[in-house]
Amino acid sequence: MLKYRLLTTLILIPLVLAALFLLPPAEFGLVVITVSTLAAWEWGQFAGLHSQAKRIALAVLCAAGLLALQYSLADLSHLIKKPLIIYLLWAGMLWWVAAIILVITYPASAAIWKSSIILRVLFGFLTIVPFYCGMMVLRTQGYEHNAYHGAWWLLYVMLLVWAADSGAYIFGRTLGKHKMAPKVSPGKTLEGLAGGVLTAALISWLFSKYAPVPVMPANLLLISVVVVMASVFGDLTESMFKRESGIKDSSQLIPGHGGVMDRIDSMTAAVPVFAGLVMLVSSGFGL
Repeated sequence: MLKYRLLTTLILIPLVLAALFLLPPAEFGLVVITVSTLAAWEWGQFAGLHSQAKRIALAVLCAAGLLALQYSLADLSHLIKKPLIIYLLWAGMLWWVAAIILVITYPASAAIWKSSIILRVLFGFLTIVPFYCGMMVLRTQGYEHNAYHGAWWLLYVMLLVWAADSGAYIFGRTLGKHKMAPKVSPGKTLEGLAGGVLTAALISWLFSKYAPVPVMPANLLLISVVVVMASVFGDLTESMFKRESGIKDSSQLIPGHGGVMDRIDSMTAAVPVFAGLVMLVSSGFGL
């Protein structure tokens, strides 16, 4: 299993970097739509759509909706000024506040999840669509001035999430004693969370010093800590939904890693929260 995991990682990292820095926004958007469609197909399991036909229908509906959204935006520059994008990012940020409450109050909150299949599908919509919007908003930021400006910011969010995951794993394994959410994910500890935040803070400091981007939000560190916390709860939220659905991995699409949602669960929270906090709340890029 470890061999497959390492091999897949070595393949995926160059592909992710190539998509970030080499693809123009429209083609990059198609890649994100593909990832989001696969995530929607996996979400069908969480929602209780056990029929393969129903899960495929959900994925096709997601793809059609996101394609319609992208092609309705004839100009992919200044996406943060498009009203629909703004509403969807706000919806995403509010959803993650609600998701945090669901995790904290679990297992009592499981009654909400079980109450309606429509609600479970809606949770998927609020997870996947704002993720697409955040990815596109960040990738196209400042594109008319510098084709790589947004790519660097997306890479930054990815580095934050990876650093937080790695720091949490190392600190949790060596120092972890106090469980963070034992009823959702028994392996996560408060010491691991603290280690993840510290590791991400180091990445934030290094990025602010050495990244080749012209505009840096003054409150980048504070925003980054909030984003890391959101990413942790993104992971916990998927764990909670998998637990309620009786699922170990979202799928087996990625050898050694499970499914697409298993890989992007933290990113589905981190990306829209970062884009929303920087560009809607603080207007940190100032472009």
